[in-house]
Amino acid sequence: MRTMIWSLAAALGLAALPCATLPLAAQNPAGGRGGGRGGAARRPAIQVMTLTSDWKDGGVIPQKHSQPGRDVSPALSWSTAPAGTASFVLLVHDVDSPLGNGLDDVLHWLVWDIPASATSLPEGIPADANLPDGSRQISISGPYYRGPAAPASGPVHHYMFELFALDTVVSVPAVGAPPAATRAAVAMAMGGHIRGKATLVGVYRRPD
Repeated sequence: MRTMIWSLAAALGLAALPCATLPLAAQNPAGGRGGGRGGAARRPAIQVMTLTSDWKDGGVIPQKHSQPGRDVSPALSWSTAPAGTASFVLLVHDVDSPLGNGLDDVLHWLVWDIPASATSLPEGIPADANLPDGSRQISISGPYYRGPAAPASGPVHHYMFELFALDTVVSVPAVGAPPAATRAAVAMAMGGHIRGKATLVGVYRRPD
């Protein structure tokens, strides 16, 4: 895995900063005071959540969830969401595939406005920008999950599945803008509203 960890801002297309997560830090997760006259009000810490699927954290993503396996999105389950959660955002990206602009990496799936009552996503989410439960989805190539496809000739790639619990609903349209612009708009809307986070890593490389 690359020694530089993409920050949340970099992952969503805002800025590339090593290690620190800009939107999280901006919320004073340790409970410190912000700047400005008299200091800003204390914000709650970011609650650690749990995200699971049909592979262990750091394990190999099953073939059926890859591009050679026809892009079947994995079932995902989560727990320990913080009180006051209004919606969830799921970000799936390949940290080993930075794009030429130096800001983005390859976006395999972004699902937002997942209802606060949800604790899972089923396997095989259909391709559609707007889903029946009110959530919206995109990837770098369209309104659907795009499976991993790291070439057999190179090293394994690391795919980050990041789930964020927000105290707001993002309400960014899933159509009408390029995926990179939508990704950036979702990131901007998330700023200051993250109350919980869970991460699941999967690795993949095409079979020889």
